[in-house]
Amino acid sequence: MKLTTKRLILRDITAKDAKDLVNQINNINVSKWLLVVPYPYTMKDAKWYINKCRKKKKKPITSYSFSIELKAKHEIIGGMGISKIDYEQGTADIDYWIGEDYWRQGYASEGVRRLINYSFNTLKLRRLTIPPFATNRGSNGLAKSLGFTYEGKLRQVAKCKATAKIHDENVWGLLRNEWKNKNK
Repeated sequence: MKLTTKRLILRDITAKDAKDLVNQINNINVSKWLLVVPYPYTMKDAKWYINKCRKKKKKPITSYSFSIELKAKHEIIGGMGISKIDYEQGTADIDYWIGEDYWRQGYASEGVRRLINYSFNTLKLRRLTIPPFATNRGSNGLAKSLGFTYEGKLRQVAKCKATAKIHDENVWGLLRNEWKNKNK
């Protein structure tokens, strides 16, 4: 599958992405904010992840994983996805990461906006959640800027694989009607 924005292509991860994936995520400044990404991140890790993403295609699809390709460079700059999709409840999580060289350039915001629209308009979900570590100011700020509502903190719920540190997670929620009202 492929979703596009002005500057990005969100597409299925392929074997060709392995080198870019390692180049972007094998950075403690990136992996320290991610739950299940090891550090160091090797080519073996990338190949395992790519293979895992390919196997997730059984119906009903309960998660989508995308490479974030920068149109101008045809280079992978990060990843994002929709996970924990529950069609009966109409809920899912939005997850994302961006390589450090591409931080604060609006790429995460642009990509997440596209995932929100896909989740609400195509998947017909009614609620999305972003669960960043409580200390991750960038991701918490992004959730707030996109109109997500801070709903609380889950204490010591996450152990980061890269650092082995235990983190609190903030819960940010967005309802379909809130998104539609904000984007009329």
